[in-house]
Amino acid sequence: MTVSRRLVLTGAVAAGLLAACGAPAPDTRPLALVDRGKASTGACSDAVADLLRTRLRVEFCGPDEKTPLTAAALATAAVYAQPGGGSLDDGWRAMRRYADVITGYVRGGGRYLGFCLGGYLAGATPGFTLLPGDTEQYIGTSGAEVRSTRDTVIPVDWQGKRRRMYFQDGPDFVLRSGAQATVLARYTNDKIAALVAPYGKGRVGVVGPHPEAPESWYRDLRLTNPDGVTPDLGLELVDRTLTP
Repeated sequence: MTVSRRLVLTGAVAAGLLAACGAPAPDTRPLALVDRGKASTGACSDAVADLLRTRLRVEFCGPDEKTPLTAAALATAAVYAQPGGGSLDDGWRAMRRYADVITGYVRGGGRYLGFCLGGYLAGATPGFTLLPGDTEQYIGTSGAEVRSTRDTVIPVDWQGKRRRMYFQDGPDFVLRSGAQATVLARYTNDKIAALVAPYGKGRVGVVGPHPEAPESWYRDLRLTNPDGVTPDLGLELVDRTLTP
């Protein structure tokens, strides 16, 4: 399964032409499946879905959703997204039964996007083992900007530019020596905050902070982002993961 920016744009142009002719425009863009099961919180699933709708058609999947998380469902999707949630242990208990389905999908050419807990779950201890390395808890690393699990805003260096991002106990990513991966962002202590890497015929994009965080998350906790709340970093992660 290969999905390119050209395919995404072609679907968007076709829908626009139908709308201009006055006909109902079916959404013919590639499909993104977003987990809304026991591992994910509703707010995190909704935020990831809203980000992806900028590029793709979105459906939720999970045990209580119309679309189950199965190999057949994933075969129809351009990307599977694992949003944020609770603890890694609880998340893995909920998702372990789907591990073979998810890894088989990505190995065969699918795309995996992991945000916060979804980033942890891409690792190996425990997790889907989708990364050429593993994850660790950023707040426990030397020189971390924050030491508690509270919701906050932290600086990262994204493609060489200092940006602030919403953060709540997300991972950093540890690559094996010589691993093939593109690092998109680093925390201020040089730990990896976001990356894209191949897995089999597919690709994996993961991020420790929350580039998908909407304004309501900041407002509800009286947090501010000096850079403003914009989707550009999240969309870059999406685009880099979808692009062959």
